[in-house]
Amino acid sequence: MKVLVTGATGFVGACLVRRLVSDGHAVHLFTRQDSNRWRVTDLLPHVTDHIVDLRDADAVTEKVGRIKPEVIFHLATYGGFVFQRDTKTIMDSNVGGTVNLLNACEKNSFTRFVNTGSSSEYGYKNVPMREDLLPEPMGEYGVSKLATTFFCRSEAVSKNLPVVTLRLFSPYGPWDDPQRLIPYTLANLLRGEVPRLANPAAVRDYVFVDDVVEAYLIAAEKTLPPGEIYNVGSGRQHSIDEVVSIIHGLVMTGMEPVWGAREMQRPEPAVWVADTGKIRDVLGWTPTVPLQEGLARTTNWFRDHLAYY
Repeated sequence: MKVLVTGATGFVGACLVRRLVSDGHAVHLFTRQDSNRWRVTDLLPHVTDHIVDLRDADAVTEKVGRIKPEVIFHLATYGGFVFQRDTKTIMDSNVGGTVNLLNACEKNSFTRFVNTGSSSEYGYKNVPMREDLLPEPMGEYGVSKLATTFFCRSEAVSKNLPVVTLRLFSPYGPWDDPQRLIPYTLANLLRGEVPRLANPAAVRDYVFVDDVVEAYLIAAEKTLPPGEIYNVGSGRQHSIDEVVSIIHGLVMTGMEPVWGAREMQRPEPAVWVADTGKIRDVLGWTPTVPLQEGLARTTNWFRDHLAYY
């Protein structure tokens, strides 16, 4: 299968590319000139890397027309980190980039376009987040991701295109970004340094990256109604304190994290969890790796790859 992956140098994208290469697919990447390829350096001999900025509509159209991918996994995004706060760049990259990519793909036949959404599209809810709830995103990133999801849905439904969106909650595992909670905590504890953290009561729905990759592969292969949206989460929320406590036990260090040492970036909701009934019933996907096991696997990987962090 000929596959195109955007966002391949990011955490989930790189893990997806590893699986696609392992499975023997012909994999093409869209990366920017300045992309940090540390996650995929060893894979570059086994893929075709195209230097393309998704904001350049002509370049995107030309490359897609030349590649003619059967399946497109669109994971490129901007604005998910606190230092990525330029509104124009967020909108141009997420909304404009998605419009350019999908428009280019429409000019060629394809079997599946899997767009990547975010739980940030929902905003704050007091119940598990379900795909049919009113989206109320807070901030430019959530708004931009919702716009891309709705654009993909509109194009898919109006033109009967095989496009779906996976709304990711909090993936974790090997190759995760150094600035996120789990890699930051692990790297500090493994080096004998004290993690300085914010709010122990904050909650997230953590889902192991191998399960997330499996959801992408199923979404690419299964016959689905055009434009549908599916949550990808564990269906269980855990406090940051609980996650850090498990990591602390796995690393077996006497050092305790310092809570309240960092400023909170936003108000923390009491509920942040996916309702996964739809993806279970329609795609037959359920997460298979419980938190304790996923954190153990992640910790073992970090012991062997700490130099990356």
